[in-house]
Amino acid sequence: MVNLGIGSWPARRAKVRPHDPAIVFEGREWSYADVDRRVRQLANALLNAGIRRGDRVAYVGFNHPALLETFFAAGLIGAACVLVNPRLRQAEVDYILRDCGARAVVYTDEQRENIEQLAAELDVERWLSVDGGGPGTGFEDFLSAGSEDPVPDGVEMEDLALIMYTSGTTGRPKGAMLSHQNLFYQYVNALIGVDLRQDEVHLAVAPLFHIAGLNMMTLPAFTLGGRIIIHRSFKPEAVLREIAASRVTSSFMVPAMLDALSEHPGFADADLSSVRGFMVGGSPVPERMIRTWAGKGAAIMQGFGMTETGPGVCMLEARDGVTKAGSAGRSHFFTEHQVVDFDGKPVPPGAPGEVIVRGPNVMSGYWNKPEETAKALADGWYHSGDIAVVDEDGYMYIKDRIKDMYISGGENVYPAEVENALLNIPGVRDAAVIGIPDSKWGETGLAFIVLADGDSRTSEDLRTQLSQRLATYKLPRRINVVTELPRTATGKIQKHVLRAGA
Repeated sequence: MVNLGIGSWPARRAKVRPHDPAIVFEGREWSYADVDRRVRQLANALLNAGIRRGDRVAYVGFNHPALLETFFAAGLIGAACVLVNPRLRQAEVDYILRDCGARAVVYTDEQRENIEQLAAELDVERWLSVDGGGPGTGFEDFLSAGSEDPVPDGVEMEDLALIMYTSGTTGRPKGAMLSHQNLFYQYVNALIGVDLRQDEVHLAVAPLFHIAGLNMMTLPAFTLGGRIIIHRSFKPEAVLREIAASRVTSSFMVPAMLDALSEHPGFADADLSSVRGFMVGGSPVPERMIRTWAGKGAAIMQGFGMTETGPGVCMLEARDGVTKAGSAGRSHFFTEHQVVDFDGKPVPPGAPGEVIVRGPNVMSGYWNKPEETAKALADGWYHSGDIAVVDEDGYMYIKDRIKDMYISGGENVYPAEVENALLNIPGVRDAAVIGIPDSKWGETGLAFIVLADGDSRTSEDLRTQLSQRLATYKLPRRINVVTELPRTATGKIQKHVLRAGA
């Protein structure tokens, strides 16, 4: 059986240009030949530990070369990699590891305290510590004991390669199952839609345990043979310094990251001349952000997708960033989407409806959740729960999540539209809007905003400015000025936290 899965890709790249730099991390550099050798060693070590095709290997930690090595090695032996958010609490990690039935767990020091308690309770074959210390074996010791011989086990394209757990903002998180075929088509979609090249110097600073941080640019750039510079976490000063020193050409970020960079004191004098483009996703991109980065010569490409689609659904190319500002773009090459009404019928241009998606990058379902799988993949389409409109040119504009939309005085209000209007008011750094009960109108809006340092405007001042941009029924009844908004590790606003405190 020939190994066609993503786990074989380090070897394929090593055959083409073995001595080219593949990964750079905290002063160390590994060539493609180095990565290939280490992945083979780790894969053989896992086999020696009894891990087999169809098993699950989890990684619980921040960005590190070990994350990519675990991902590739698991794929090479036909096991599925499970990437777990390291900011989760013990009970949350416990649930995911039990739910997926992980047989090996690789973890970084941030999770050591949790792992010390879980190791006594879970039936896990191997605990592997990336930073040393804690339960189990050191990752490097375990890897180095593995043979460098070719891995005998082959995989099929339909085999499960990756399980990514959704954020679980309501109820328990669900594990989206992505096959080697799903990932292959995701990377092809990205390579067609994004201006990546063989001389890419990609900065992986967004969380790689998030589907977009991993799959939109990092692994496509690796596939081309680019240099991947990994930062454990996002620090504005370090990012600006790295871009200039290493001549970074691309990076994936969420809007909050780009704002943090543009507001850093060193931004005005920062050398960004090497950057060809940033991919941005996770939340809508305000027009002011596009203008700010255009002023530095850096193009912004906007993506729309979700864990269940690997994640790419739509892409707004940099050349359309101004003329189609606010749009999520058009479908990726191998992906199809429609906007439909509640009866599943396509709506005309300009009419709101739910986004449904199909294509070879769409998941096979949720791990151990057949009923939720059947609901999400009804009629062969993935039902996203996102509301959007499509214009006459086929560009899609995301309005909001179905569950976030509220009805005020009989009118549908989409919080994302209100948030975008708030973010385009100078001095508003962050914004979130939720619907709350109202005795007169049924529901009304409650906005939470973060102002720039030193900005002393009141809620009424902001509401007056907003009234110049939105219809009266869309105006939030109240605007609360806060110091920060609750966000997930991937930058998404946790509206359930805001609702709980409203």
